[in-house]
Amino acid sequence: MAELGSHHLATRTLPLAGHHGGSSVVRLEAAPPAARLSLRARAEDVAALSASLGISLPVKPKTSVCVNGRTALWLGPDEWLVIDEDHGGLLQAATDSGVLHSATDVSHRNTAILVSGPGAAAAINGGCPQDLSLAVFPVGACSRTLFGKVEIVLLRTAEDAFRVEVWRSFSDYAFGLLAAGAQDAALSA
Repeated sequence: MAELGSHHLATRTLPLAGHHGGSSVVRLEAAPPAARLSLRARAEDVAALSASLGISLPVKPKTSVCVNGRTALWLGPDEWLVIDEDHGGLLQAATDSGVLHSATDVSHRNTAILVSGPGAAAAINGGCPQDLSLAVFPVGACSRTLFGKVEIVLLRTAEDAFRVEVWRSFSDYAFGLLAAGAQDAALSA
């Protein structure tokens, strides 16, 4: 929903504004706003796009690269999600690369939930069947997967911390399922 801000310009209300929760072993919080770019490109154009975006697009499955508040997540052989916490000109940077690619600003579509604490993996596994052990899903690992009934992009940011990217229309559902998983993780601790 849009609200009128100063000077009567519409501003978007964050979908999880005011949401927080978890348990004694899991902390849940809405991630700060960020710019997001869905990017597709051929292998021969990755170097030029990387140079233009200021971050090396990862080419190995389930990997990510993070530099100066900008994170690139490998989602497929020719697909990445680029997240910029500083909201800095992702679409223009991709355009300036001069190579053939598809770049779509999905900042309005996605939001993120930060899940941390010793029970973080268990809370996520309450709705996601993926093996989140450090041996299989180390720090920096990412994947597009299912969480309950919704698609998410999951990024491990630390041994006990994850970023859950979800479409904003499913964010209340995802947050609620994570909250239930956090409570279960506390009972199992």
